[in-house]
Amino acid sequence: MDTKELLKKVRKIEIKTRRLSDHIFGGEYHSTFKGRGMTFSEVRQYQFGDDVRNIDWNVTARYSEPYIKVFEEERELTMMLVADVSGSEFFGTDKQFKNEIVTEIAATLAFSAMQNNDKIGLILFTDEIELFIPPKKGKSHVLRIIRELLEFKPSSKKTDLAQAIKYLSNVMKKKAIVFVLSDFITDGYEQTMKIAANKHDITGIRIYDQREEKIPSLGIVQMEDEETGELALINTSSKKIRTNYEVYYKERVAYFKETFKRSGAGVIDVRTDQSYVKKLLGYFKRRS
Repeated sequence: MDTKELLKKVRKIEIKTRRLSDHIFGGEYHSTFKGRGMTFSEVRQYQFGDDVRNIDWNVTARYSEPYIKVFEEERELTMMLVADVSGSEFFGTDKQFKNEIVTEIAATLAFSAMQNNDKIGLILFTDEIELFIPPKKGKSHVLRIIRELLEFKPSSKKTDLAQAIKYLSNVMKKKAIVFVLSDFITDGYEQTMKIAANKHDITGIRIYDQREEKIPSLGIVQMEDEETGELALINTSSKKIRTNYEVYYKERVAYFKETFKRSGAGVIDVRTDQSYVKKLLGYFKRRS
């Protein structure tokens, strides 16, 4: 992709997702994540009209007159976007590939966070950490994130979500709002997820294509594993093969949902041929 084409794509995504964040998601994002960091500021003498529930009884006893604790909202939050760029994300049978939906959702969330004056960071992962952009503020920073999501060429096609979550825990020492964007056709991340969710506010956004749920009966078909590059002739007329695949797929989806929910994290399902706007809005409203 040449520079001119890249800038054109970035601009197109900016216009679409900025409109969504300005008119739809900005307020929902703010109300959902507002006031997550009420921090202690100072102790001062009690004044008429102060809430008696904020009296600091230890200081009051020491000075023999009432003192109260003063808290302030820690408005500066940090959002981390953790995006899967493995081979399976470059799949789609209808309007868009999964990775294109990942980019749009990530951009919408980033612009919503920008409106709230929050920092935004990015982790791109396969079975290794492909790219880490530390959290920063500002429009130019958000546009850089979009550019990377559009044009980044990963060195691997495989997936290791556990490593990505572990890396997140290592680089983010303070609590962050985390959105993990993937198809989650993997497992083995339950323990690392439990540890990370104890510190961060995590939401998993599963992006999937309807053709991934079941294999249609089309006779003998050559198929390629997007993550290994292996080619194989599959007899899709075999009911056993179709059933085994469907069972495997459902197990991965169930593992994702159960693991995230048991860890106290949120889950959102987005199909490539359906609107992600309603899914995100519904999730924000349930949480606010």
